[in-house]
Amino acid sequence: RLGVLDFQDAVYGPITYDIASLMRDAFLSWDEDVVLDVTVRYWQAARKAGLPVDEDFGAFYQAVEWMGLQRHLKVAGIFARLTLRDGKPKYLADTPRFIAYIRATAGRYTQLTPLLRAIDEIEGTQAQVGFAYGRV
Repeated sequence: RLGVLDFQDAVYGPITYDIASLMRDAFLSWDEDVVLDVTVRYWQAARKAGLPVDEDFGAFYQAVEWMGLQRHLKVAGIFARLTLRDGKPKYLADTPRFIAYIRATAGRYTQLTPLLRAIDEIEGTQAQVGFAYGRV
């Protein structure tokens, strides 16, 4: 079940921001079939309502994934700051989830290969390019 917790920081932004935020949360993972189902239904409802979403679901889904990627890169920076500057390492426990999101998205798009390589270099790991199913 999805719901709105609060909207105190609501701002105008890309049409993909809300669905990316719901489906790729830094603290909660959804199964991939749930993500696709909810995203398709969101896209269909948005089109029916006349909202400015891409006519092609594939293009819309890529935009959702890239919005989620941007959010997770921002979260990675915030968590790094909280740990290194502010001495609050408790947030590191959730790091594997959003790093997995970043890796999964970067691995699906050749345009993002340099990002994946940079993450591999930072973490000292090998590139794992491919599609991710289930929870990431």
